[in-house]
Amino acid sequence: MNPEQAALLLAVDPLGLGGARLRGAPGPAREAWLSTLRALLPDHAPWRRLPLHADDHRLYGGLDLAATLQHGRPVLQPGLLAQADGGCLLVPSAERLAPGRVAALASVLDRHIVPLARDGLVADLPARLALIAFDEAAADDPPLADALVDRLAFSLTLDDAEQGAGDDLPTLAARVVAARRRLPAVGHDEALPEALVAAADALGIVSLRAASLALRAARALAALAGRDRVTADDAAAAAALVLAPRATRLPAAADEDGVVDDAGDDVDQTPPPAVSPPAEAEVASDPSPAPPLDDGSPPVERLLEAALAALPPGLLALLAAGDTTRRAGGAGRAGAQHDGAGRGRPCGARRGDPRGGARLHLVATLRAAAPWQPLRRREAEARSVPAGSAALPRVHIRRDDFHTVRRRPRRQTTTVFVVDASGSAALHRLAEAKGAVELLLAECYVRRDRVALVSFRGRPEGPGAEVLLPPTRSLARARRCLAGLAGGGGTPLAAGLDLARQVVDEEMRRGATPVVVVLSDGRANLSRDGSPGREAAGADALAAARPWREAGAGVLWLDTAPQPQPAAQRVAQAMGARYLPLPHADARQVSQVVQATAAR
Repeated sequence: MNPEQAALLLAVDPLGLGGARLRGAPGPAREAWLSTLRALLPDHAPWRRLPLHADDHRLYGGLDLAATLQHGRPVLQPGLLAQADGGCLLVPSAERLAPGRVAALASVLDRHIVPLARDGLVADLPARLALIAFDEAAADDPPLADALVDRLAFSLTLDDAEQGAGDDLPTLAARVVAARRRLPAVGHDEALPEALVAAADALGIVSLRAASLALRAARALAALAGRDRVTADDAAAAAALVLAPRATRLPAAADEDGVVDDAGDDVDQTPPPAVSPPAEAEVASDPSPAPPLDDGSPPVERLLEAALAALPPGLLALLAAGDTTRRAGGAGRAGAQHDGAGRGRPCGARRGDPRGGARLHLVATLRAAAPWQPLRRREAEARSVPAGSAALPRVHIRRDDFHTVRRRPRRQTTTVFVVDASGSAALHRLAEAKGAVELLLAECYVRRDRVALVSFRGRPEGPGAEVLLPPTRSLARARRCLAGLAGGGGTPLAAGLDLARQVVDEEMRRGATPVVVVLSDGRANLSRDGSPGREAAGADALAAARPWREAGAGVLWLDTAPQPQPAAQRVAQAMGARYLPLPHADARQVSQVVQATAAR
């Protein structure tokens, strides 16, 4: 992707394109790109930066405490979102935003207003802005939230070796000003939106916003070129700019294995080789292609070719390896956050009595009392104390005004490994699975996480599922349990899942955040009562898997068979787990994938 072109388009239509995601660490390339964008925007356009630690009052706005106390009436202070109206809001370390902040920014990008209802004030403040999100996530950090990625047209990885603009800034600024005037009159062929949607679907992009953003980019490209109508070249360039970074599969490989995830995560889970621009034979047309566009506009095949040519090498391999980390619960490496009164990081204020051990939040208390000062002052003057007497307090504080500091401590993470030690697993990947678990133990010890180990395999006395290692931080004890883990017998998958569920429920009752990693080929052949038979055992496994969807734990299923197994995929889908087949990975590669999931 051409970063200069993205800056030009964003300067032409910042509100319609939403903004940009800048990936990577800070550097000269980022600063040069930001300087270019700011120079291309109107001189009066606001340019605001959102600190990561900013509270709700700084973000949304609210009561101006000093002005309110000075004037004796409520005075509104706009927040950063309203202050950025007509310009750009920069968000450093956007991948670390709390879910509430992500939802607020997504709402502003959709509605372009900030609904304010706090501190006795009710207003809808305009917030027509573009968002520049700095995604500085490292390899083991969570990425930028999908809700924001979906609403930002461009995803850029800037290279310090390629800095500066191709033309001088005054020339580019003049082109942008002319394009802004022309943009409302730019039209397009009626078949173009359908072609963009078909191209997005072929690339595995499930959100309709991607096609809408590509259409906005095509119109901005036409306006920059001085045209009043979108051409085939404009549409192809827009597909490369907007659709290519969102691709999750190659069109030619969309249905090769007959496995398609309805949620859009249908990337071939075996990491593919680095992607280079494919030949014409590798680009498959949609089964129901849109009709060719009139006036020289491109068909779906040309849009796909343009998008595929813009894919950087290894992008799809990165998607296949890294997109398996989403899970429910929002638990992080140090555990999910929950409200607490005594310990943890301060995260705002709430109404309460400080005599209960909580710390008084002075600013929030004064803010709650400020709107009532005129009324309380008149009440005090109407009492027996003469007006203007020294006994009359300057600020009237009542018990209902008290606010205390709200803290958000962390819950401990417990990683529960559910290991298939049956005969089929021992034949295939048991040694590698044991190695992956052992490699993870050192990481869990450093993070002070607890680790539990559940094993299942057929035994003469019946289905043998047992907790080899209750939740513990003891590295030596875990290693001894792994060393003594023998393989053989049938596969009582249902019994293993039932026992693991008991461990997870117990950890959740004690306040921990469970992360479950199942290592199995999924080929159950022992039912819950110990009787053999694949059909009954498979039905029991599915029945044991369905309650996991409501458990609230993040689950990753690692298929340890040499080839992906449909049975494992069905059980993982029933559990609501992320499924990852690893036909050629060694123990260290398995460990890296599990670490990425636990890091969330």
